Amino acid sequence: MKVIRIPAGVYAANCYIVYSENSKEGIVIDPGGDVDDIMSHIKELGLNIKYIILTHGHGDHIGGVKGIREYTKAPVAVHKDDEYMLKDGMANFSSTMVMGTIELNADILLEDGDELIFGDLKAEIIHTPGHTPGGITIKIGDSLFTGDTLFAGSIGRTDFPRSSFATIMDSIKNRLIIYPDDTKVYPGHGPSSTIKNEKASNPFIKQ
Repeated sequence: MKVIRIPAGVYAANCYIVYSENSKEGIVIDPGGDVDDIMSHIKELGLNIKYIILTHGHGDHIGGVKGIREYTKAPVAVHKDDEYMLKDGMANFSSTMVMGTIELNADILLEDGDELIFGDLKAEIIHTPGHTPGGITIKIGDSLFTGDTLFAGSIGRTDFPRSSFATIMDSIKNRLIIYPDDTKVYPGHGPSSTIKNEKASNPFIKQ
């Protein structure tokens, strides 16, 4: 498995291209902007993108979805509880962001436990609400793509409508840090980490 991180868009949300070296099939996680940059990696590597998976529906994570979908023809997948956000620029906050209003429809509505196969890899969907109602973490092998649920040394904001601090802490403590210490954490913003590092140093988890 290969992972490419692209801090995309004016808010530098982490877009990830994850692909199988054997089959050249891959996925794009959270294309928040910079479509040309993302597409240049896909073209250079000769990848066949099977899915565009969104960890949640906020504008800074969806800014490049339309462009990537148009080029790759890959279906867009989001948890069913965040579907409403994609359709409403006010709900996903893009209407108040620099990029302007973004509204789109998902092709696949995900639920906890769903699996998406690409090449010899499997993306397992873990529902981790709190930042948004339909926030997910994507588990691929020994890696967790946590969106805006868990960051290196911090957690996602919970001061938005339908956000919940209690819920995000439940997601982190009961659905994420249960994985082995060497599990890699690829968050929606900032550097990567490991479960071991977060248990040892993340102040929200230690409290």
